[in-house]
Amino acid sequence: MIFDIQRGSLVDGPGVRTTVFFKGCNLRCAWCHNPEGQLFEKQMMHFKNKCIDCGKCEKICPNSLKNCDFCEKCVTYCPQGAREISGKELSINEIMEIILKDKDYYGEDGGVTFSGGECMLQIDFLRSLLIECKKNDINTAVDTAGHIPYSYFESILPYVDMFLYDVKCIDSALHNNFVGVDNSLILENLKKLLGGKCKIWVRIPVIEEFNASNDEMQKIKAFFDEYGYPEKIELLPYHAMGEHKYCALGLDILKFNAPSKEKLSKLKKIFK
Repeated sequence: MIFDIQRGSLVDGPGVRTTVFFKGCNLRCAWCHNPEGQLFEKQMMHFKNKCIDCGKCEKICPNSLKNCDFCEKCVTYCPQGAREISGKELSINEIMEIILKDKDYYGEDGGVTFSGGECMLQIDFLRSLLIECKKNDINTAVDTAGHIPYSYFESILPYVDMFLYDVKCIDSALHNNFVGVDNSLILENLKKLLGGKCKIWVRIPVIEEFNASNDEMQKIKAFFDEYGYPEKIELLPYHAMGEHKYCALGLDILKFNAPSKEKLSKLKKIFK
């Protein structure tokens, strides 16, 4: 179950990449910018800012929009593109066809990134895709939050060139309050990966109301001082680009703020 494939991405690992977003996640980050990737099943998204209330979607729908069976008629006939279905079942071959079309653009550094949601929750399908990519000499990256059994990592390690690994904070109670689970499994898996030969980029979302403090960043640094450093650490300031998706899904949204450029610069110096 896939909810998006972005081609020509420059933000999901090194070089030019094709990013495949798997649907379904076992975390509930309060600031999630891909809320349409949280559930495993298909979802109808209605972007009211695009809607002109012409009524075509309701007229064309065999269920009068009340019991959506995802027939896509409303999506097809909406003149404003105000309706989208999040989630589509794709086969290995269908995804590989898209990836192979992009192969010539990857160059020496680029490749494919599997993201989500949490792509590792569909581990058998992910492993099959990774194997196909390696058969075609395509660089592979897996973007994960790490809240999965370590055996899942072991099953794909031979086929992954690098991991993009989320670290949100070290304080377990803080993590539980904002993410919905404690971070013990996440940090334990990261320790094991850092102790191996994996290429890892750690990405830290920096959110004013959550972890944008000298104290929390020092705790993260202390973790790496003890267990080893990844190849790269990225501090990613919060952005609100996904807020309109909450409205489209009929979900409530919490408002957060990014740190100032000056504050972000100071936090980066902790790791430098």
